[in-house]
Amino acid sequence: MDEFDVIVIGGGSAGSAAAGRLAEAGKSVCLLEAGGRNNSMLVKTPGFMPFLRDAQNYRFETVPQKGLGGRIGYQPRGRGLGGSSAINAMVYIRGNAFDYDQWADLGCSGWSYQDVLPYFRKAEHNVRGADEYHGASGPLWVSDQKWANPGSLAFVEAAAQLQLPRNADFNGPKQEGFGLYQVTQKDGERWSAARAYIEPLRGSKNLDVRIGVSVQKLEIDGGRVTGVTYLVGDRQRTVKARGAVILSAGAFNSPQILMLSGIGPASHIKEHGIEVAFDKAAVGNDLQDHIDYVSSWKTENKDLIGDSLAGTVRMAKAIFEHRRKRTGIMTTPYAEAGGFWSVMPDAPAPDIQWHFVPAMLEDHGRTKVKGHGFSLHACVLRPESRGTVRLNGADARMAPRIDPNFLDDDRDIATLREGVRLSHRIASSPSLAKYEPQDRYPIDLDDDAELDALIRERADTVYHPVGTCRMGSDADAVVDPRLKARSLDGLYIADASIMPRLVSGNTNAPSIMIGERCAEFVKADLAA
Repeated sequence: MDEFDVIVIGGGSAGSAAAGRLAEAGKSVCLLEAGGRNNSMLVKTPGFMPFLRDAQNYRFETVPQKGLGGRIGYQPRGRGLGGSSAINAMVYIRGNAFDYDQWADLGCSGWSYQDVLPYFRKAEHNVRGADEYHGASGPLWVSDQKWANPGSLAFVEAAAQLQLPRNADFNGPKQEGFGLYQVTQKDGERWSAARAYIEPLRGSKNLDVRIGVSVQKLEIDGGRVTGVTYLVGDRQRTVKARGAVILSAGAFNSPQILMLSGIGPASHIKEHGIEVAFDKAAVGNDLQDHIDYVSSWKTENKDLIGDSLAGTVRMAKAIFEHRRKRTGIMTTPYAEAGGFWSVMPDAPAPDIQWHFVPAMLEDHGRTKVKGHGFSLHACVLRPESRGTVRLNGADARMAPRIDPNFLDDDRDIATLREGVRLSHRIASSPSLAKYEPQDRYPIDLDDDAELDALIRERADTVYHPVGTCRMGSDADAVVDPRLKARSLDGLYIADASIMPRLVSGNTNAPSIMIGERCAEFVKADLAA
């Protein structure tokens, strides 16, 4: 019989961590992944990130967003082993201690900052060495950037010229300040969760990795999840779990798989002709995402990355350098520098995060912009707006219906408005002003209505959806604080979908931490 101790659905950030740790512990694990291995140089080379295509990216879209003037938003999600850690900007950020203490206050016992810090340290191999906040022996390599654009260094200096403090470690004693980001790279190559947790176990008898499969539904028998049915091409197969199934398909696909299995809002499931196994209204609700506005400036300075003859020649040379030495421009994460700061007077922790990119960005980099320049993202770290994920149909191969409901709550645009204003103040500081930047979208920044209109015209996600399978101790929560599905035995959920509140920063490192914790919970429960 095709049977394992544990089945893990999804080889992304959390799924890789959970599968790898359980296989290391001697459990037989079957890892099911829709995409491929993601082990090409296209994926491994950081500078090739803008050129990753459908094989590595689901390229989801949202429904028209009322708060964005009816525009359809773009939602890139990683496809293949490593998930979004194979296509992201590699920025290593955990969030703020406030976030996890808030989780605990909301009923997620065991998830305070002091509770989760050991798991961040356990996962981490920081090139700076171990200390109170960092680990140096984990599988996830965290490195200082091998190369930084002069514009990124100028950005950090520009913030300092506004008396905004420098911060060399956003994951240390405090988050506030500006600096260069550490990145999930090893020796100048992308270090995805799959490279950290799965590739070292290739050939292990404990880990069966099945790529190119489409999970159709969970098998449920007598209130227990006993296995998974999936497609390979047009052939249907079912694999059984002796101990547990871990659903780790992400904030969009995890609720989709639950609903396809009859678990979720009963009326919605019935609309698609699916038999209801468990009426759970919270499945697919509470979608939260970082709404982000990208300010952009053009310059004549060719030090910045750009689309020109000089820029093309320089990038061609950089590719050869990276092939030979794994150094130079092609090690860039693009979002090289950034910072965290509070722009609203009542913020309990930084409420805006900035990502500085030494290139002009348009439409998530999908539209080429001629010339050279720089961009500055500002995102609302703890948005109040809430959205949903629903089914578009009963076929698992259909994309889910994604509605982030961006800027539905007026508090979000009020915060973003102040973040954009500070972006422009930083760009006007002497260190960046020396580039003589030309604002690509000039308006009267003091006019709230004009600025709000520009934000609604151009803002979109910065790729951090969470919350659609919320964790909590209340009866409405989808999973309990040990990540076990409520009212269903044998099912755990481990990915960003379980976050009750969006963390104040990038979500890759927290997702890996969640995978580490899930592995511990499953090991303990199976040993009981």
